[in-house]
Amino acid sequence: AALKDGLRSQVSAALKEGRVTPTELCQRCLALIKSTKFLNAYITVAEETALKQAEESEERYKRGQPLGVLDGIPVAVKDNFNTAGIETTCASNMLKGYISPYNATVVQKLLDQGAVLLGKTNLDEFAMGSGSTDGVFGPVRNPWSYSKQYKEKSVPKSHSEDEESNWVITGGSSGGSAAAVSSFTCFAALGSDTGGSTRNPAAHCGVVGLKPTYGLISRHGLIPLVNSMDVPGILTRCVDDAAVLLGSLAGHDPKDSTTVQDDFTPFELPDLSDVSKLSIGIPKEYHAPGLSSEILALWSKAADLFKNAGAKVVEVSLPHTRYSIVCYHVLCTAEVASNMARFDGLEYGHRSDMKDSTEGMYAATRREGFNDVVRGRILSGNYFLLKQNYEKYFVKAQKVRRLIANDFVKVFRSGVDILLTPTTLSDAAPYTEFIQEDNRTRSAQDDILTQAANMAGLPAINVPTALSERGLPVGLQFIGRSFQEKQLLTVAKWFEKQVQFPVIQLEEVKRHDSGVFQHQKFASFS
Repeated sequence: AALKDGLRSQVSAALKEGRVTPTELCQRCLALIKSTKFLNAYITVAEETALKQAEESEERYKRGQPLGVLDGIPVAVKDNFNTAGIETTCASNMLKGYISPYNATVVQKLLDQGAVLLGKTNLDEFAMGSGSTDGVFGPVRNPWSYSKQYKEKSVPKSHSEDEESNWVITGGSSGGSAAAVSSFTCFAALGSDTGGSTRNPAAHCGVVGLKPTYGLISRHGLIPLVNSMDVPGILTRCVDDAAVLLGSLAGHDPKDSTTVQDDFTPFELPDLSDVSKLSIGIPKEYHAPGLSSEILALWSKAADLFKNAGAKVVEVSLPHTRYSIVCYHVLCTAEVASNMARFDGLEYGHRSDMKDSTEGMYAATRREGFNDVVRGRILSGNYFLLKQNYEKYFVKAQKVRRLIANDFVKVFRSGVDILLTPTTLSDAAPYTEFIQEDNRTRSAQDDILTQAANMAGLPAINVPTALSERGLPVGLQFIGRSFQEKQLLTVAKWFEKQVQFPVIQLEEVKRHDSGVFQHQKFASFS
């Protein structure tokens, strides 16, 4: 079966040759979703729709007319992208039961190329968080919590402690999508990335997480958090697959005025053999407070890997990085306050039964529909946007954002091709430890290494690099020049090949699905 094949046995080729059918592939993934239900990765599983799409794909293959490399490939989508006919909740009571009348552009592009949509994945409510723990449907569990690698290394603090209290978070806010890819229930998933929400969970779940250049992929149909920073993100198990998905999704969209006007030409990644012409920048400011010694050592080792292969490795400075998290907080909450105003109980979503007055109904609807995290950000944002505070906070933050973006411009103009940084400060935290701190504190800590790329609109990718001493994934981040995704992904692919990140050994799933994980590498589609 194609699911047992390694990367060299490409699933797309297997589908074309008839060695596996789209229906068989879909059924296999749906079975895996059921056997990994304890991860809480999916909010909605669209089984009937997915099987119908798989059957249609099968007919196209029988006629010898597949729509492309994605035809028949099972994918998942974060539940903040609109999907016609499938509930879109943003993991919030505010949108429970809401079914959009249209597909987000990225979802439509996947369907137009024959991809099979398995369902919608879990997240922090309205994508506000860095742990995928604050959604109304409950937290997402990291598949690595149930891996042989983690179980062998983790020692319970007491005899009574079991894996029910020992599991670790996925990161967020696209934790459901990262867990879905990591646990083999789909071949690729869409996330969203506003301050690191694709790269952070990718690092914690041991998968590739790509945040494209702002404007390269349409945001139409992505329920907005911060319009000026939101980007649809791509989660896959290898860099080549991320490139395939990017080629399918990128390009101008007349429904999104912020998308690039130029045509986008999909590319195939070359096998880079010579890195001697590359200049890799190591930003000294990314040696941030709280960075674990383990990740620092891995970062240094990666820099040495490039150096020993002949690349030029230079320390660079991004001096305004230290202001970025405060600046991000002001801009993020200000835009959140504006975006969340649309949820008033009148047009769609939850409506309170309060009938005393229209104003009372508004207030009750928002109190009942939003959690504390969302309400807190709305409150902060409205404070920053008050007439007496606008210049002092919002305008000043915009000016600092420009300085942060200019730091990157200067570094890239100096001859640096790619920046190499950590993605996260440490490996994934146990859930019981993570929830000791509030969402705002955790988000400020966890976004510190990723959100500057969003403020500058630059492409960035997490590449899974090694396992920590606890047997959990650790990733490193590559940041590229604006619209230079091909160079970024080519370098990331070279690095991926060098590090040979191990495959998760999911003991829990093996019991349900004997034989699926015998091979060293699980199938990619490219």
